[in-house]
Amino acid sequence: MEYVNPIRDIETIQKMKRVIGSHSTRDLLLFVLGINTGISLNDLLNLKVSDIWDGTKMSEFLEIIDEKTGEVKTFYLNSKVEEALLEYLSKNECESDDYLFKSKKNHNQPITRQQAYRIINNAAKEVGISEKIGTTTLRKTFGYHAYYKGVAISLIKSIFNHNSTAETLKYIGIEKNDKLPIKVDVNL
Repeated sequence: MEYVNPIRDIETIQKMKRVIGSHSTRDLLLFVLGINTGISLNDLLNLKVSDIWDGTKMSEFLEIIDEKTGEVKTFYLNSKVEEALLEYLSKNECESDDYLFKSKKNHNQPITRQQAYRIINNAAKEVGISEKIGTTTLRKTFGYHAYYKGVAISLIKSIFNHNSTAETLKYIGIEKNDKLPIKVDVNL
């Protein structure tokens, strides 16, 4: 497996959203949900509509059973996810037991990992990203920005099921020499 990078620049993330959203609200939701939660691609692709939508409103938290540990992981679904979800649901007919990211070719299945890769990679090329980008970029982007917004590395490490802080820092592309200020915004 090739090493891929997070998307570090906020403006580039916004460009990616515009490009992906111009093609598909489903694909935009995939991107937005991935970069705002850090959920693994496998777990994203296996989500059903009912996992995050009760028919009238979005769940505040998403619970996923971790395949490796068997423990329940809880992910906060923020307003950006809600915005993308509402747009997607308003433009698509979805049943509660449908896959959230259902395939256009096989409606009873989610899109494939390869299709998710194509969506993200094509958008990255379109916005001029020259670094290696892949499906793991979504998780890495989440981790990178969470870290620089003041989320404790121990929490990010837990979300990613990593064994060490060093592993998590390397995974999200943080090097010892990086001198970006960390924003701890209590905003009371």
